[in-house]
Amino acid sequence: MDSLELSTKQCTPCQGGIPPMTGEVANQYLSSAPGWELRDDATKIKKTFKFKNFIDALALAQQVGDLCEKEGHHPDITIGWGYCSVVFQTHKINGLHENDFIMASKVNMLVDNHTTV
Repeated sequence: MDSLELSTKQCTPCQGGIPPMTGEVANQYLSSAPGWELRDDATKIKKTFKFKNFIDALALAQQVGDLCEKEGHHPDITIGWGYCSVVFQTHKINGLHENDFIMASKVNMLVDNHTTV
């Protein structure tokens, strides 16, 4: 699966009751989300975007927030001077689901419109 294919998908509601992805499956999906890394025993994915100033990091955080609200899949976002970090996890299953990689792919597309360091 490539990032373009994932970015065209919509998140599907996850009600829980299903197992999270295994680390092996998550590693396969990771190739479709360039720059993202597995964290916390493959239960989360994270990417930190670097900027030349605070306002660009803040702008990305706002755009990511707007996108995630529309998709109904919400990350943890941390910003500071020159960076914006985004972490996805499907909380209902305490691990990773295809939705996390769909959103990572979509966030990567947003960043293509920003000037990063």
